[in-house]
Amino acid sequence: MKITPLDIKKQVFKKVLRGYDPIEVETFLEMVADEFEQLIRDKNTLSDDVLKLRTQLRDYQEVEKTFKESLMNAQQTMNQSRENSKREAALIIKEAEVKAEKIIETARKQLADMKNELMVIKAQKDSFAKRLRHLLESQIELLKVLEMDDVGFEKATAGGGQLDEKKKNNDDEEKSVEDLKISDQFIM
Repeated sequence: MKITPLDIKKQVFKKVLRGYDPIEVETFLEMVADEFEQLIRDKNTLSDDVLKLRTQLRDYQEVEKTFKESLMNAQQTMNQSRENSKREAALIIKEAEVKAEKIIETARKQLADMKNELMVIKAQKDSFAKRLRHLLESQIELLKVLEMDDVGFEKATAGGGQLDEKKKNNDDEEKSVEDLKISDQFIM
């Protein structure tokens, strides 16, 4: 059975002849009841405080749990982000390597095309030089034939003095043609 401060105040004792002083006992019981009442109030206050603290503790534990979950989620997100970044970086590198290979292949193809064009141009130049040389030689031969015709005509019409001058002119022309051939060889 629980004793309340009211129970203490209303407690009645039997009266005996040689018992305690009733006023003193009642005063003491009054003091005990007041003290007991104060203890109950303190206990109730402490119980309320304990309840508040437990509620706060539960709230803090929930906040801590939320923080831990948030931290774990942030770490997972960071790890996923890191992995995604690595994948993207690898993909970018791979694309750059493919582009570089295409550029190199294109440059090689252009170089091969340019070499082929250069060979064709050299062949055309050689062919042109040969044709030009042949044309010049045939023209020189034609000039020689024409000069021979002129020399024969002049011999028939004139005397020997003019023939020597024509021969000298022919020698000068042949020397010029030979000089032209030599310079043509240096050009080729």
